[in-house]
Amino acid sequence: MPGVVIQAKSRWALAGLLLGTGVLYLWGLGASGWANSFYSAAVQAGSQSWKAFFFGASDAAGAITVDKTPASLWPMVLSVRLFGLSSWAILVPQALMGVGAVAMVYASVRRLFSAWAGLLAGAVMALTPVAVLMFRFNNPDALLVLLLTVAGYCVIRAQERGSTRWLVLAGSAIGFAFLAKMLQAFLVLPGFALVYLVTAPVAFWRRVWQSLLAGAALVVSAGWWLLAVALVPASERPYIGGSQSNSVLELALGYNGIGRLNGGDYGGLGNLNQQAGWLRLFDTEAGGQISWLLPAALVLLVAGMWFTRRAPRTDPVRAALWVWGSWLIVTGLVFSLMQGIFHAYYTVALAPAIAALVGMGAAVLWERRAHRLTALVVAGTAGWSYLLLARSADWNPWLGVAVLVAGLGAALAMLFSRRLLAVVVVAVVACLAGPAAYAVDTAASAHTGAIPTAGPSTGGGFGRPAGGGFQRQNGLPGGFQRRDGGGQAPGGRGGMRGGGMGGLLNAGTPAAELTALLKNDAATYTWTAATVGSNNAAAYQLAGGRPVMAVGGFNGTDPAPTLEQFQRYVAEHKIHYFLGTGMGGGRQSAGGSDEAARIAAWVQETFTATTVGGTTVFDLTTQS
Repeated sequence: MPGVVIQAKSRWALAGLLLGTGVLYLWGLGASGWANSFYSAAVQAGSQSWKAFFFGASDAAGAITVDKTPASLWPMVLSVRLFGLSSWAILVPQALMGVGAVAMVYASVRRLFSAWAGLLAGAVMALTPVAVLMFRFNNPDALLVLLLTVAGYCVIRAQERGSTRWLVLAGSAIGFAFLAKMLQAFLVLPGFALVYLVTAPVAFWRRVWQSLLAGAALVVSAGWWLLAVALVPASERPYIGGSQSNSVLELALGYNGIGRLNGGDYGGLGNLNQQAGWLRLFDTEAGGQISWLLPAALVLLVAGMWFTRRAPRTDPVRAALWVWGSWLIVTGLVFSLMQGIFHAYYTVALAPAIAALVGMGAAVLWERRAHRLTALVVAGTAGWSYLLLARSADWNPWLGVAVLVAGLGAALAMLFSRRLLAVVVVAVVACLAGPAAYAVDTAASAHTGAIPTAGPSTGGGFGRPAGGGFQRQNGLPGGFQRRDGGGQAPGGRGGMRGGGMGGLLNAGTPAAELTALLKNDAATYTWTAATVGSNNAAAYQLAGGRPVMAVGGFNGTDPAPTLEQFQRYVAEHKIHYFLGTGMGGGRQSAGGSDEAARIAAWVQETFTATTVGGTTVFDLTTQS
C-alpha cells in the first residue's frame, strides 16, 4: 500500500510538472505575432497548397523553398489547416512539443532513478530560458529537440535488455530529426552508437547487426524525402532555397553543413561569428540562454562516472550517463568551436542533456551520500547564477543576491544540518531561481525576427559587447548584416533595427494602402508581387494572403529565379508588381549568385517606379 501511495503521488507530481510547463509555454503565446515571419509565410503557403506543404515552399505558387528541410513546418501547417491561419495556430504545436520533450526527459531519468530525480530533470528542462524561447517560437529547433529527446529515451530502453526494436526506433527518430534541421540531428549519433556497442547486454556481433539495422532505419527515415525530391524534375518543384545548384544535398552538406563548421560559405553571408572558442557557451550571447546549470551537469557527469567506475560493462546507470553526456559534450564542443554562422538559440539542443544529467547526477550523489560534493555543486551553481544575473544589473538586482545567499547557505547547511530535506528544497530553489526568472521574463515578452533571445538584455562577460545588434552593410537585402547577438525591434526581441519595411532578418508590416494594392486583382496572377529576400516577401505575403516571390531566397543570394526566368514570368503576366525593398540584391563576395541584383537592375531600367505606402512599387504589366 505505501508503494501505491508513493506511485500515485509521483503521477500527480508529474501531471503538475507537465501542466505547469504547458501554462508557461502557452501563456500569452499570440503576443509574438508571426514570430519568425520567414517560417510563418511557409506555413501559410503550405496551408494553401499541398505541394508547397510537401516541399516546404515559401509561397503557395512554389517559387523557392525555405533553407531547411520541411518537417518542422508540417505540424504547424496541419494546425493552420484545422484552425485557420493565426499566430496561435502556428505556435501551439511548438509549445506542445516542449511539453512532450519535458515528459521524455522525465521518463528517461525515471526509468533508473526515483521520481524526484525525474521531476528535477523535467523542471530543469522546462525552465531553461532558451527552451522557453524556442518552444514558444516557430523555428525548426522545437521538433529537432523533441525527436532527439525521444531518441535518447529509446537508446536507454534499448541498452537495458539489448532491444532491437528500441534501437531501431532511436535511429528512426534521429533520421526524422534530420528532416527538421538536417546535419545538426546527427551530432548525437556517434555517442549513442558507441554507448550501445560498448554497453548493451548482448553478444558483440548481435550489437553490431542491431546497430546496422538502426542505421538503416535512420537512412530510410531521413532519406525518403530526399529521394522524393530527387525523383521530381526540377521544373516540377520549387527551387531548393539555400543552395546554389538547386540541390538538397548541397543545402545539407554546404550551407547548413560544412559551412557552419569551418566558416566557409556556400551562398550565405560568410563568417559572421568570429568569436568561436571554449567559453562561447558561457559568454554574453549564450550564457543566459543555456549555461545556468551547465557547469553542474558537467561536474555531475564526472562524479557519476567516478561512482560507477567499478560497475559491470552493461550497467544501465553508467550507460545512461554516457548517452546524455556524449550528447552534451559533442554538441557543446561543436557549438563552441564552429567557425560559421552561430546563434545563441541553437543551444536549446543542449537543454535535454543538461536536464537529464542534473537529475541523474543528483540522484547518484544522494544515493552515495556525497553531501560534500553536492554542497560544492550547489554553491558553484548559485555563484554562477549570481554572475549571470549580474549581467542584467538593472533587472531585479535583488535576485542575484538572494540566489547567492540562499545557495551558499544551503551548501553550508548540507555539511552540518540533519534536516537535510528542508535544506535540499532550499538548494533546489536557489539553483533554479535564476533560470526560472529568465524563463518567466521570456514567456512574458514578445519575440519576432530571425534571431530571438531569451531573458532580459545583458552586458559584460568575457570581453563581449552588451546586447549585440546589427550594423549597416551595403549590398545586403534590406541593408543589414548581423554583427553579434540579437537586435530588438519595437514589439519584439531579436528583431531588426531600423531601415526599410523589412530586411534580411525580420519582416516589417506593410502599409494598409500597399496591402490593398497587392490584393487588388491578385487572383489573376501566379504571384501578386516579387521582391528580393524571403523576409521582405513574407511580410507582403502574410499581409495580402497571396503568393509573393522571394527573389534570391533568404539571403537574396540564391540563383532563383534567373534573370531569364524572371523575364519569362513577366512576359507571361505571372507577376503583377515588383517591390523595391532590398533592391540592392544579395551579397556575392561569399560565393552567392548575383541574379537578384541583375533582376532588380532590369526592373529599374524597364519599368516606372511609383511609391505606395513608403515602398517603391513597379507595375510589371506596364513598361516605361
